[in-house]
Formats: sequence, structure tokens, C-alpha cells
Amino acid sequence: MTTQSDLLPPGSVIGILGGGQLGRMLSLAAARLGLRTHIYNPQADCPAGDVTNRITVGDYEDTDRLIEFANQCDAVTYEFENVPTITAKTVSTITPLRPNARALDVAQDRLTEKTFLRDEVGVGVAGFEAVNNEFDLKRALKRMGYPGVLKTRRFGYDGKGQLILRSDGDIAGAWDRLGGQPLILEAFIPFKREVSVIAARGVDGTCRAFPLTENIHRNHILHQSLAPAENDTGQAQDMAFKILTALNYVGVMGTEFFELEDGTLLVNEIAPRVHNSGHWTQDAGCVDQFEQHIRAVAGWPLGDPTPLYTVEMTNLIGKDVETWPDIMTGSDSHLHLYGKGETRPGRKMGHVNKVMKF
Repeated sequence: MTTQSDLLPPGSVIGILGGGQLGRMLSLAAARLGLRTHIYNPQADCPAGDVTNRITVGDYEDTDRLIEFANQCDAVTYEFENVPTITAKTVSTITPLRPNARALDVAQDRLTEKTFLRDEVGVGVAGFEAVNNEFDLKRALKRMGYPGVLKTRRFGYDGKGQLILRSDGDIAGAWDRLGGQPLILEAFIPFKREVSVIAARGVDGTCRAFPLTENIHRNHILHQSLAPAENDTGQAQDMAFKILTALNYVGVMGTEFFELEDGTLLVNEIAPRVHNSGHWTQDAGCVDQFEQHIRAVAGWPLGDPTPLYTVEMTNLIGKDVETWPDIMTGSDSHLHLYGKGETRPGRKMGHVNKVMKF
């Protein structure tokens, strides 16, 4: 049960580690609720910097700067999962950190994440084995068979840091190509579709989830999300709630799944933050994922995640953003730009939500 001491009053300051587009949209959501935000980021020129009440520029390893920042916040959250764990732990000694540092510990290492999901939570994942050298790789492939997906354990995203191995001929050089660092080999999953769930857990343990989202990728980067997805059995939401509870999590989390031909769901990965596949919620006629996260961090009651509309979210990658004038002419299309100055291939510059009635 939420107590009065858990509730941050309007005017309170939510600190955000990271100043990217997710921090920007979290700041905008906080402002609607009468809450202030304070961004901590290594550079002053960042998407969230334009819309926050205050920004502190500092390295994530600068303990003195972090302590100064935390002392000016009533609670702190983070907008990306590669915030150094020591950064999170330093902040948490000063002010509430939501989600907690353990969520970062789990999500930052694929082997730790998969082991946690399989052994502690008890949800289905692809088969996996640790790979610490080329001998380990050969042995793991012999046990698991081809094809296999070889991944770095840390800092991979949007398809970076991974290779698909289809035969013995692919082994040579694979270890070196991924940097000669600790790796994980995962079984290749012949999935029917990729889906995700955006779920939240409040300070009082209450869990709420948005409907299932179907995701379409291009070049390993999310291209479109369609929500609510068809054939939503509620299985994904139940699994997400188990993960949130096992982590004693507070805030919004994205959970990605592979859906097999028979409808079985395997967890691919978790993201302890608001998630790209949840951007559709901004224009779905319900509480959006950013407000839901701010509510949780502030100790407020969670909002109703039931959408009034079907939404097709499309990422604007690189030069896609140059189509913004055409997007603006559509009455059913809602444009969200991130304020990034330089357009680069593969860079997420914004997104558009196309709204349709059920």
C-alpha cells in the first residue's frame, strides 16, 4: 500500500540520468503533471536539454558531481540501460532511485539477464551458453547445433554486437570480430513474429500493462510498432508482471518476446526503461508510457493503460525525418521530433503515430 510519504507532491524534482529522446519525452510528461525534471548528461547539447528545468553536465563516473545532482532531486530515474551501475548506486545512497540498480545489473549483461529470467523468474527463453574463448564457442555449437546467434554480453543494441553462425565455416574469426570479449551463444529462434509488452509497477506493487504490441524491424532497428496486436492472450503481460515483481521494480519496463508458430512466447530481452515500442501510447487515448513511468517514480497511482485507438508507430530513421512536412498534412498522423541537430544514417530522429479507431 502506498503511504503518504511515498507520494512526491507537485513541484517535486525528478532527476533523469541521460538526456536523449526518452529523457526528453519523460520531461514533457512530468511537466504535464506539475513536476520538474533535472537532467544529468555528459553533454549540455542533448534532446532533453531543451525541455527540462535544469541540466547538470558531468561524466557518469564523476562521484562528486553525481552526489551534487542527487541532492537536488526528490527521486531519480534513468532513460537508458547502460548507465554505469556504480553511477546508479551512488545516486541511490542520496535519494530514491526508481527503477533500482539491480535492474541495471540484470539488463546490462545478456548472460546475467537470461540466467535471471530462466532460473529466478521461470519464464521461457532461448537456449544459451556462456562463451569465453573460441574453444567454448566450438563446444557450445556442438551441443546446441546450428544456426546459433553469437552476441556480446554487454553494450549491444539495434543488431550491433552479434553474428549468426550457420556452419563450421562461420566459426573462424567470429570471436575476434566481436572484440575477443565475453560472449553468449543463443539458439536461433524461428519465430512467427516479434512482440513486446510495456508494463509498469508502482511503489505499492501494483502492476499495469498496455496491450501486446507487434514489432517490425528493418536492418535490426525497430521500424514499426502496431498496437494493440492481434491474438493478445495476456500471456505476455503475466510474464512481464513476474519479472517486475522479481526485481522489486518501480517504473515502466519494456519486455520483448519471440512468438513461435504455436503461440508460445519466449522472452528475448528486457529494457528497464520506457521503450521505443511503447511510443504508440502517446496518441492512443490513454495514459502514455512516459506519464506512467513518471507516476511510478513519483509514487503516484498508475494510470489506466487501456487504449481507445489502434495506433501504428513508425520510427523516423536518418533522412526519413525529412518527410515531416508531408506527415503534418495527415489529420490522423501525430509527429514527434526529438530535436536532434545532425541527421545520420541509422539515427532515430523522431517518430510518427498514425491513429485508427478500433
